[in-house]
Amino acid sequence: MANIKSAAKRARQSEVRTTRNRSAQQALKTLSKKSSEAFVAADKKAAGELARRLSSALDRAVKNGTIHRNAAARRKSSLGRKLAALK
Repeated sequence: MANIKSAAKRARQSEVRTTRNRSAQQALKTLSKKSSEAFVAADKKAAGELARRLSSALDRAVKNGTIHRNAAARRKSSLGRKLAALK
């Protein structure tokens, strides 16, 4: 346990942020898995909708600092290539 007030506050903030980031990352993982399943099933309509939702979720995660912007860009690029190949 921290002995200094500022260190204790940082520990509390870190705990809250870790919980929030984990939740956001899990949501991204779920959307990613669903979109992958849609691509495997070759369901163009569902894949397009899920790709759009995943892209938006990635942008929000970057804005909130949950993931790095280059990681999001890489995942969106991969998503776009898969979508183009499906169509």
